[in-house]
Amino acid sequence: MTKRKLTQSIVKALEPRPSDYVEWCGVLAGFGCRVRPTGSKSFIAQYRIGGRNSPVRKVTIGSYGKLTVDEARDAAAKVLAKAQLGEDVAGTKAKQRAEMTVAQLCDEYFTDGCEHKKSSTVANDKGRVERHIKPLLGRKRIGEVKRADIERFMRDVANGKTAVEEKTGKHGLARVTGGKGAATRTVRLLGGIFSYAVDRGYLESNPRVGVKVYADGKGERFLTADEFRKLGDALREAETVGLPWQLNEDANTKHRPKDAENQRETLSPYSIAAIRLLMFTGCRAGEILGLKWEHVDFERGFLNLPDSKTGAKVVMLGAPALKILAELPRIEGNPYVIVGEKPGQPRSDLKRPWRRITAHAGLPDIRLHDLRHSFASIGAASGMGLGVVGKLLGHASTATTARYAHFADDPLRRASDSIASTIAAALSAPEGDGTVVELSRGKAG
Repeated sequence: MTKRKLTQSIVKALEPRPSDYVEWCGVLAGFGCRVRPTGSKSFIAQYRIGGRNSPVRKVTIGSYGKLTVDEARDAAAKVLAKAQLGEDVAGTKAKQRAEMTVAQLCDEYFTDGCEHKKSSTVANDKGRVERHIKPLLGRKRIGEVKRADIERFMRDVANGKTAVEEKTGKHGLARVTGGKGAATRTVRLLGGIFSYAVDRGYLESNPRVGVKVYADGKGERFLTADEFRKLGDALREAETVGLPWQLNEDANTKHRPKDAENQRETLSPYSIAAIRLLMFTGCRAGEILGLKWEHVDFERGFLNLPDSKTGAKVVMLGAPALKILAELPRIEGNPYVIVGEKPGQPRSDLKRPWRRITAHAGLPDIRLHDLRHSFASIGAASGMGLGVVGKLLGHASTATTARYAHFADDPLRRASDSIASTIAAALSAPEGDGTVVELSRGKAG
């Protein structure tokens, strides 16, 4: 089949696949558009220097959106013409770029290499680069970075070599301690940055390949029925009579009792509502804290979230969640559901109320995000299917939901439970109570 000439409409219509692929131009041989699973598209020129047995060289011309197809084709034609004359543009660029430092590569990556990432993810990535990567590897030239350097970098971050104190807001200080979790996530980011360098032809290979990282340390915690009961008791107490006060000498004075006799603290109804909504929807904390009343559709029973970690999504609301929203007072002039102390603004986080509630419930090891895991695990264990659970959570990939597969109700388990329950009912039914238990009659084996 004859290849089509690449046009704006063709490139625009290219859909992402599970792995990278290239749509080649049928007019200019060697010119194509590479599409990544994330949906990002870039134009490339591919050629060989020295015949069929020579290695394939690729030059990234630019990103779709920053260049039109015609502009990219003209630039690719120049690269391919030079290749015909024996000039290796990719090799020349690689030598030049191999002289750039890791810090310079990181800066370029944030300018040109992460257009597919959400702004919140980019902000986190920049923090890891500034706190860990630049201090330890920033001055090193990218062509000199070896696997052993990445492994040493990971150990240094894990051991706290990049630990610093950072100012948080007007009054607070936070200590960036590093640790194995931070080391693992930063090395994975570093691998992505070096992948960008390989894609651009700056490096032949990624020095991160083969580096064994630490476990993330994000142990998934699933609440039991008894733990949910304890949490519910603590929530009811927090919004009614208040929780017993626990004096913390380092705490901000505005959070202490007004007088010595006031030894209980009633928490904000908006904090309580936010936690309950997290329990009943499986949403992320940021999705609930950023929720506006205009996003709530009471008539059809769902949330229309314009943005989330995976983009815009719809969250179905069960009756308990709808009841919470219906009973929560609206503050005039504030568009947010979970209002904060500042007029017109949402509450920024739930750290303090969550810490108070879980401590009182005797569950200090439970994280706020564990409510989301628990929501998903209950759905999977109820036999709803991972596809349904994934849609409720707003997962972009079924692979993300697969972590809950071990909770899914196995047909054999259901059959065993059914049989055992029937026998148990027959054994426990009081004599003459009228209960009829159907037991199958079959031939003796």
